Amino acid sequence: MVLSKEVKRRRTFAIISHPDAGKTTLTEKLLLYGGAIHVAGAVKSNKIKKGATSDFMEIERQRGISVATSVMGFEYKDIQVNILDTPGHEDFAEDTYRTLTAVDSVIIVVDCAKGVEKQTRKLMEVCRMRNTPVIVFVNKLDRDGKDPFDILDEIEEELGISVNPLSWPISMGPTFQGVYNMYEQKLNLFSADHKQTVEYESIEISDIDSELVDNNIGEYATALRTDLELVNGVYPKFEIEAYRLGLLAPVFFGSALNNFGVQELLNCFIDIAPHPTSTKTQTREVSPFEKDLTGFVFKIHANMDPNHRDRIAFLKICSGVFERNTPYLHVRSGKKIKFSSPTAFMADKKSIVDTAFPGDIVGLHDTGNFIIGDTITQGENLKFKGIPSFSPELFRYIENADPMKFKQLSKGIDQLMDEGVAQLFTSKSNGRKIIGTVGALQFDVIQYRLEHEYGALCKYENINLYKACWIESDNDKQLKDFRLRKHDNLAIDKKGREVFLADSPYALQMAQEKFTDIEFHFQSEN
Repeated sequence: MVLSKEVKRRRTFAIISHPDAGKTTLTEKLLLYGGAIHVAGAVKSNKIKKGATSDFMEIERQRGISVATSVMGFEYKDIQVNILDTPGHEDFAEDTYRTLTAVDSVIIVVDCAKGVEKQTRKLMEVCRMRNTPVIVFVNKLDRDGKDPFDILDEIEEELGISVNPLSWPISMGPTFQGVYNMYEQKLNLFSADHKQTVEYESIEISDIDSELVDNNIGEYATALRTDLELVNGVYPKFEIEAYRLGLLAPVFFGSALNNFGVQELLNCFIDIAPHPTSTKTQTREVSPFEKDLTGFVFKIHANMDPNHRDRIAFLKICSGVFERNTPYLHVRSGKKIKFSSPTAFMADKKSIVDTAFPGDIVGLHDTGNFIIGDTITQGENLKFKGIPSFSPELFRYIENADPMKFKQLSKGIDQLMDEGVAQLFTSKSNGRKIIGTVGALQFDVIQYRLEHEYGALCKYENINLYKACWIESDNDKQLKDFRLRKHDNLAIDKKGREVFLADSPYALQMAQEKFTDIEFHFQSEN
């Protein structure tokens, strides 16, 4: 009974967007409404000196961008809300893709001036693959932007999903008056006076033709009524099932920086978003209501506290009740492991938890036992599906720049690669270490973290490679011939798997055409 109740009161979701759409600012304001923080910070601001709670890494504070997924939890109206704030920058997309395997729903943030951007489209494709329900928050209404109808059309066209506005803006930019909350039938009036507080005027409006509307927004009342009439004519009545199946996206308008429209979004979200649902394994589906514990590691973060060199594995609980100091089976190794200090998160701030339920994210102190994709169970031999690693697109040799710090560099590379944000290959021909990433900024982050977290200096050397692909074949003779001919282009990844490093699209195409019994994979599953 307790398990069922706890599952039903949990909402675990990710916030995703293109960089600078206001994703981390929205996260801050959700935390503010949930009472998890008392003063909201900003990712980059001249006036707000407090940094964003979710941007806890030093490099994030310096650059004003999120480079790692952070986890935050709070209670709101007796609902346990677990937020995963993801990096928006495409160079860190792999972290976001994996995070989406650990959530039950998603909020997409769209800048009202820029509309839907490239990275948002990519992230939506991942949501669609998993039929993840999405809510769209159109942000920065206090600035001039596109017409709301044009934005809705663009969301439908670019993201390939039907939309249904549940709030509607009254003008925008310098003349922004507020929004009409269609979901709660309230008129919320905008004031930019108190960016750090959660109070603004809200008037219940059961009839849009009421004089109350004219009295409060004056000349804008006629335009609002015309817009709402058009909205009701064009968009069907909101259906919660269509949303939960990933077929329909509710849309809210607001200004996260000014705390406006955020509470309406949160109130609707806890009302309509799904609680944790079944998760697929290679052998069966796991229901969250099963009494035996199951969970999987979707992220590893080295040095969350640089003073203690701690390494944390992020475990998504899929079923049962996780209990502190209880031995659980680490399926890959076959060993039983007991966790004396599992933690709940507020970004980098951690607190010990005694119990956790499906939908919760638990931090496990890790001395090197875990890799991404590992499964923890009460004893059953399970392997969860769909935690991907993608083929890198950029490659560089990594070299030690300080011979006195060889051990520090080796340890640093080993731990940072376990986080899954970049991949390490060892060339079969010369034994040199090659770093592969999906974005150039990752190289800077790795170099920065090696120096500041491990005291190790590295330097890079360019290498001309096009693609890394994992190879496998049942034809031993052909595989032997391939290894002989392509020896200089073969490497071993961190898990000991064989990888072909093609130096051009032509070389890859020729290899695929000549060695027809060899499979070339551009994605591996952890």
